[in-house]
Amino acid sequence: MRRTLKILALGICANGLVAAPVSAQPAAEVTLTRLGDCGTPQAPTEVNLRFSDTYSYGGLKIQFVFSCYLVKHGDQYLLWDTGHSMTAPNVAPKVSVVDQLAQLGVKPEQIQYVGISHYHADHTGQVASFPQSMLLIGKGDWDAITSPKPAAGVNAPPFAHWISGGGKVEPLPTDKDVFGDGTVLILNTPGHTPGHHGLLVKLKEKGNVLITGDLVHFRENYDGNGVPWFNASRADSLASIDRFKKLAANFKATVIIQHDARDVGKLPAFPAAAK
Repeated sequence: MRRTLKILALGICANGLVAAPVSAQPAAEVTLTRLGDCGTPQAPTEVNLRFSDTYSYGGLKIQFVFSCYLVKHGDQYLLWDTGHSMTAPNVAPKVSVVDQLAQLGVKPEQIQYVGISHYHADHTGQVASFPQSMLLIGKGDWDAITSPKPAAGVNAPPFAHWISGGGKVEPLPTDKDVFGDGTVLILNTPGHTPGHHGLLVKLKEKGNVLITGDLVHFRENYDGNGVPWFNASRADSLASIDRFKKLAANFKATVIIQHDARDVGKLPAFPAAAK
């Protein structure tokens, strides 16, 4: 009887060891760096005709900036948008994305993911510099890029490496939890283009940050639910703006409108990172 009890006790201990939870891995440190040059700003321009299909802005002029971002997650990296090409007339960056990353001690082959908000040239111009990266792009935009005859405005040439099958691509039909721990989410926000996406980055010190892509182009656009006449879908644009605002409220997030210098300035100047 005593031997039986001993065996039972050993069995219980063994089961307890099996059931005991594995000690949790320490959370990866997440930082967000706004690159310093993803295109050269031009003079302020009137926005009433192009950026409101209800002509809401009168004589308002906005100086658009071009921005892209590096997310560091532990020892992994996501590059969000790649700015204008180095040969773009008038708006070409003065320093390439690759050279800016070098100032941070990061090589192109260390970029595990390149996330593209949408297919326009001011967001995709230097994507070809990262052929080893997994391309993350909305399915609607990827379908447009890989069409036999891409429509006007669809900047397909920089994606030739991935179109040919030389690189890995994940077309995103919905949201994407990039690193699998909820800290970096690519968000489905169609409307500006069919597969447009935004980005949510959860930082320990600064808090949650929402980056718009071209969901909207400036603060007045965001505040008044403005829809440019050239968006792919007005209904999808309004639904995505509504979703984005609810996300911002729920996450108490800082909103960064990628083309508005007033918003871009909410993040530290390059090469500093938000933590």
